[in-house]
Parts: sequence; C-alpha cells; structure tokens
Amino acid sequence: MAQHNADQVADWNDQSGERWVAHQARLDAVMAAFGQAAIEAAAPATDECVLDVGCGAGASSRDLAARVGSGGHVLGVDISEPLIDRARALVPQDTPALFQVADASGAELPEGAFDILFSRFGVMFFDDPTVAFAHMRRALKPGGRVAFVCWRGMAENDWVRLPMTAIKGIVPPTAPPDPEAPGPFSFGDRERVARILTAAGFTDIAIAPFDASIPFGEGATRDMAIDDAVKMTFEVGPLSRMLADQPDDIRVRASAAVRHRAQSGATRYDKLASNFLSGVSLAATAAFWL
Repeated sequence: MAQHNADQVADWNDQSGERWVAHQARLDAVMAAFGQAAIEAAAPATDECVLDVGCGAGASSRDLAARVGSGGHVLGVDISEPLIDRARALVPQDTPALFQVADASGAELPEGAFDILFSRFGVMFFDDPTVAFAHMRRALKPGGRVAFVCWRGMAENDWVRLPMTAIKGIVPPTAPPDPEAPGPFSFGDRERVARILTAAGFTDIAIAPFDASIPFGEGATRDMAIDDAVKMTFEVGPLSRMLADQPDDIRVRASAAVRHRAQSGATRYDKLASNFLSGVSLAATAAFWL
C-alpha cells in the first residue's frame, strides 16, 4: 500500500485520521445530504454488492448495506486505520458490511465481484486517478456501474472559501496549489473527471451538480453557534492544515478574522439557520459522477 498515495496514507493514519475520528459524528452530519443523494443516484438494489471507496467511519457503507439487504454485501475500504477501527465499532453485527484497511487504487480486489463502485468524497486523493479507476473497474461485474460524489471548486464552497478569504494578509501567502494535485477539490473540473473515467474504461458518463447547505456550527445562541463553526474550521479541513505550523499569534489573529467574517452580514454562515438555535449552516456544492 505504501507504493500508492504514500503522502495520503501517512496523513490519514496520523493527524487527519485522528481528527476525523474525534469529530466523526459532526462530520458525518455535514456530509449526510451529499451521501444520501449519491446513494439515490447509485440506486443500489436488493442483493447487490457494493465497494465503498474511502468509506471513512462507515456511514455510507451502513446506508448502502440497508439498501442491499441481507442478501447483498458492502465492502468499505479506507487507507486510514483509525477510521476503519471506528467503522467496525459502529456497524451493527447483523449489517452486511465489512471493512478493510486498504488503498483501493492498488489493493488486491476480487475481480468482477461488485455491482457498484461507490464513494462519498473518497476518490479525490489518488496520485494517479486514471490508473486507480482502471484498477477498481476490474473489480466490477460486467455492466457494473460507478457512482461517486466529490466537491466542486473551492470558490463554489462557502464552508472553505469564507474562512480562507478571511485570513488573507494574516497568514504568509504560499504558492497556489496545483489544481489537479490530490486533495478535496482536485475533481472540481468536470472535463478532467470525464477524461479520467473515459481513459480508465468507463462509458456512458453523466455529471450532475448538487447544492446544499451544511450544518457547520451548533449552539444555543447565534454567537455560540458561530464560535462552534470557527472552532470546526480550525480543527478539520484546509484551514487547519494551513495554520498547523503557524505561531500562536498568527493563529489568534486568524481566529479573530474568521469569526469577524462569520458575524458579517455579507457572509452566508447563517444561510438556513433562521433563529440560530439549531446552528449555523454554510453553502456547499458537489457533483455526482455516474
């Protein structure tokens, strides 16, 4: 496994994996609307077998298992041992889902065993996505299908755009990342993804946008919900990575700037929270690649 996606393997078995386990319930709630919509697009049927790539703590695998029933099977794979441990701990004993620590881009997979190759935000991190999808396609039955959901561009996702914009001028600038480098937004270009899937041997490719607001902060008052949202941005996601090695004074200034932006009437932190007693929501955009 170390020969494939080595940086991602190291990261998700260290701080990233540990942080996601710590915030698993919150993060699954953030992703829930996208995962459910992707499952509807995949349309798993009773008795089908599904490979869930980048399954994380297993929320999508459990939902898929409920759709395929006792006569079906779901195999959830992820490179993060902490997340797979969490997935195994959460799955009920009678659920037809198993979990394996594996890099689906190169792991030994049973050939022609699955009806569906599925992923909820788990396929944007491959070093060579064309090779990865070609490898995973061999695990599909003849006529099998692939369905996954991935983020569109960073500029279209307020949950990351707003805090990242707020810290400009505070955190020393860095060279802009390669938009095709492995990362959460590397599949934001639909033309690129279509090329990858075509080169990997898939046909009849359809792409559809999906927009939703995500619950990003919780609290009994508006201020408490915003404080919680700011805390989340500093603990998981791109902003947490950017600030990881920054000195305390920079982190304090960045936190104040993000909170100010969250309070501003120009933001959409409160897009769907009418009274803030239920929390703070952020606009998010994704796409299905079927």
